[in-house]
Amino acid sequence: MIHVIATVELNPDCREKFLEIFQRNVPHVKQEKGCLAYAPTVDVDSGIPAQGELRDHVVTVVEVWEDLEALHAHLKAPHMRAYREEVKDLVKSLGLQVLQPV
Repeated sequence: MIHVIATVELNPDCREKFLEIFQRNVPHVKQEKGCLAYAPTVDVDSGIPAQGELRDHVVTVVEVWEDLEALHAHLKAPHMRAYREEVKDLVKSLGLQVLQPV
């Protein structure tokens, strides 16, 4: 099993538009072979002192895939190419952490 944490930093005032586009793509991703979980998340004020500053310009995508093969296939899927094209002017940067449970 592979976990992916994708941190999407957005240009100013783009979060709602980005989430609208992202949510339209979620059903396609969840139908992919090997997708176990795929969801956008945003920061919430927890009141926990160790939590960093809230980021209203960031969407964190939490993903779980059966294996690396499924993740690589996801990145090449036609709907993902279309999605990336649609959000390219909204996204400032993208960071990925690909993790394996131990």
